[in-house]
Amino acid sequence: QVQFVESGGGLVQPGGSLRLSCAASGSMFSFYGMAWYRQAAGKQRELVAGISTAGSTAYADSVKGRFTISRDNAKNMVYLQMSSLKPEDTAVYYCRRSGMIDPWGQGTQVTVSS
Repeated sequence: QVQFVESGGGLVQPGGSLRLSCAASGSMFSFYGMAWYRQAAGKQRELVAGISTAGSTAYADSVKGRFTISRDNAKNMVYLQMSSLKPEDTAVYYCRRSGMIDPWGQGTQVTVSS
């Protein structure tokens, strides 16, 4: 069963940057698109960014131009580079295979506050 371990979150001031990492277990990682999601307190989980097997990317309007998703198939890793962070980016961030009903990892908390 595939599993994901997210890391790299923390407390950052508005305008700051963070790089999140997601380590995926299991084989055939490169055969799947990957996505980052986030869930703010009291809100539903939302899709933030996705990357296809070919490296094409897509972003939610709220993060477009500020976040960059990337992947390293050799390491089974997915990354989310976040810049110009805003308080509304505060959430727990998760990764998952695109379009698959995988179990959620523990996520990584991102808090944007002065």
